[in-house]
Amino acid sequence: MILEPDILSKLSSLELRAKKIVEGFISGLHKSPYHGFSVEFAEHRPYNPGDDFKHIDWKQYAKKERFYVKQYEEETNLRCYVLLDTSSSMLFKHFGDWSKLRYGIHYAASLLYLMHRQRDACGLIPFSSKIENFIPAKGTYAHLRQIYLELEKELLREGKKDEIKRTTATAQVIHEVSERLNHRSLVVIITDLFENVEAHDELISALKHLRHRKHEVLLLNTLEKRSERELDFSDKKFVFEDMETGMELEVMPAQVREDYITKVEEHTRKFKMACSEFEIDYEEMDTESGFDKALLAYLNKRKRLG
Repeated sequence: MILEPDILSKLSSLELRAKKIVEGFISGLHKSPYHGFSVEFAEHRPYNPGDDFKHIDWKQYAKKERFYVKQYEEETNLRCYVLLDTSSSMLFKHFGDWSKLRYGIHYAASLLYLMHRQRDACGLIPFSSKIENFIPAKGTYAHLRQIYLELEKELLREGKKDEIKRTTATAQVIHEVSERLNHRSLVVIITDLFENVEAHDELISALKHLRHRKHEVLLLNTLEKRSERELDFSDKKFVFEDMETGMELEVMPAQVREDYITKVEEHTRKFKMACSEFEIDYEEMDTESGFDKALLAYLNKRKRLG
């Protein structure tokens, strides 16, 4: 589900908003076609020979007649990194209440909250044409708070009209991240894929680089579907501006809509096939829809990793 933007905006902190999104998502799982999907947070883990008996949870033993050890914050199951596209194209919105950046930030915050609840070590890498910040993966709550502060800073960018435009170089950034991550990780990439079609071969090459380094990859293409996929504008003349370069193009949507949709669908199909070939999970996030589909994509990915 997606809470109404005005309701979420009244909540005091990004962390609280993330918590509400995740709680709504988990509640919705049990009322949906995914009823029965297991969402188990790693508060405990099975007892292993050699574990200290003082950490056994005897209440769990009384319930299940099996030994479980209480799991503490410093214990982590998986290293997870969220790569968040913060380029100027992510500031776009037309039909929706939220820009792609605001939507991506709230999804990232919710995902990080979910990861932390599962005792995974979380890291954040905001990027544009370069890595803007590199927050390594850790499992403590204090570290999660640091990440939320960084996301809050990115939220403030929306109102700064005089900010220098940030271009996109996703492939270059992913190549660099591939070299910097020394341990096998789950890498979740939130981006609008706003690059020239010719650059997408290089992007696939960069994603392959991550896979070659034994990382798991979940790519979340963030977009406003009605405008960017369907070109659903009224039948009058529009001037479209490239938010990263400032270039303008005068277009009558009705004259190009059919051809535009055909070409976008063909390109998207090829890109998805390339991702599938290299076992890269791909999901679209429509900024006018809820977070459920993308959060479920993460849970399914996480479940397969054990």
